[in-house]
Amino acid sequence: MKQFCSFRLDTSNQCLWRDGAQIALPPKPYAILSYLVDNPGRLITHDELLDELWPETYVQPQVLRTYMLELRKVLGDDIDSPRFIQTIPKRGYTFVAHVTESGEAKNGAPAAAAAPQAAPDSGFIDRDEELGRLQAALESAVGGQRQVVCIVGAAGIGKTALVDAFLRRNQSGTITVARGQCVEALGRREEYYPLMEALAHLCASADGERASRVLARIAPGWAPGAGTEEQPTASSRPARMPGELCAALEEVAGEKPLVLVFEDLHWSDDATLGVISALARRRTPARLMVLATYRPQDGSADQGLKLLKQDLLMRRLCIELALGPLKREAVGRMLSGELGQEALPEALEGFIFTRSEGNPLFVKAMLEHLIAERYLVRNESGAWRQRATFPETDSGVPDQLSQMIELEIERLGADDQRLLEAASLMNVAFPAWAVAAALGEDAGDIEEACDDLARRLYFVRRAGEDELPDGTRSAFYVFAHGLYREVLYQRQTGSRRARRHTRIAERLAQLFAGREVNVAPEMAMHYEAAGNWQRAASVLVAAAQNARERRAHLEAEALLERALRLAENLGEPQRRALEQEIRGEIGTAHS
Repeated sequence: MKQFCSFRLDTSNQCLWRDGAQIALPPKPYAILSYLVDNPGRLITHDELLDELWPETYVQPQVLRTYMLELRKVLGDDIDSPRFIQTIPKRGYTFVAHVTESGEAKNGAPAAAAAPQAAPDSGFIDRDEELGRLQAALESAVGGQRQVVCIVGAAGIGKTALVDAFLRRNQSGTITVARGQCVEALGRREEYYPLMEALAHLCASADGERASRVLARIAPGWAPGAGTEEQPTASSRPARMPGELCAALEEVAGEKPLVLVFEDLHWSDDATLGVISALARRRTPARLMVLATYRPQDGSADQGLKLLKQDLLMRRLCIELALGPLKREAVGRMLSGELGQEALPEALEGFIFTRSEGNPLFVKAMLEHLIAERYLVRNESGAWRQRATFPETDSGVPDQLSQMIELEIERLGADDQRLLEAASLMNVAFPAWAVAAALGEDAGDIEEACDDLARRLYFVRRAGEDELPDGTRSAFYVFAHGLYREVLYQRQTGSRRARRHTRIAERLAQLFAGREVNVAPEMAMHYEAAGNWQRAASVLVAAAQNARERRAHLEAEALLERALRLAENLGEPQRRALEQEIRGEIGTAHS
């Protein structure tokens, strides 16, 4: 096991550990990291990495950049100030961290003192129904009825974990598995990339010798390595004919059922989608199953996948499994598995469920964050206990999640990012008029832009309409997860947030002119966020006076107490005068 800083690279189990917590890495990112760690301190050129990890296969160099982004996200590395992977422009990469050999504890887990010992399948839970449907589809494929199954869900919801669990259940050698990974293209997408990776996986498997012979005889253009040495030029390379590939795969599946797995199909090229479409539509019996995972409405994807899925579903040639968040009880069981103990600290399950909203990746990241910040510690007997009160909702996002969300946001255009940042000033739910007010733009134009975002992004959706006091209607939207809203809020400068909060408060006053007291708490919240303590307190005092006139004395007292707390932020002369006014109002409310 190789160690660098707080990380340990487990070469036996091909995974990464940090402070005793296991971090799952897909095969290619793990292979890249392993090669870099094996060669620390020296330049690894692009060509060397490509030759080592994709021998006899042409791969665009930009694929490396995508995997490097993923590795930096996992390691928490900064491309401008690298602690682990330094980019040498136009040449390659150097692993700059100091690497040492470390011992291994039982079962390959690193010997860390304060690490939760996770069960092998602790991150996979509460998916029995989905596993049953996958198993039924496989049985149909074994009977000769070809199957296409799409697993759809948000980032971190457990799509890959479901696929892995399904394949583990069927790893007795009764099926052949070929697996390909789609990658986000930074330029033009390479045709058939995930297909070629799946074919290379197939030909390297236990059934690879026969598969290679079938491909060479029926579909020579698809054989891994075709055109590398014997046929060095594109003009002499056998053409890749989708029909030939379909026929070859069907013959391979004739001896043993074949499962083709394509992950992150939202990043696929149209040519690969065309082959999947052909495999689904062919009418001859085949013991073949195509299993694809993708995110819904991914902003980086074009319409190809959406059109293909809709067409196959309409023709009943495809099954769609939509993965939702885990329930609170399942989150509790997952935490028990991660911590290795049945009894959890009293407030842990509720806190993590609320913050993660049932997303398995977020559950793990929040748990790691609490351990790293020592909100959770071990007692004398080795059991985990709560050492301090868990942080408030808006106290920040764990680094791992923040970097993942930042990556998704950075893929969007500047106008989209600007709109989403303004939306985050409200709450998880945000109305179009408030976004328009924050940006100083037309409400109709902003509503159309929000509708467009809701169609393209899986983490924003339209939730309904509100009628405003002037009789007009305005749509409102919600973030799929509160953590997205927090990252978008924190990435804005303080001065920009202050200007936008002030505009929203002023727009509220315009909309409710003559009835401002009805929205005083909301106005005060925006003035407070803008740092305008005097205005925020004055709004609350006016609302308290109205509440007192309505004989709502408890409401008036609560508003005044909040105003008194805000007054503490003012300078001495202003604070003394405002406090005197508020205490007078409190005395009147009491009397």
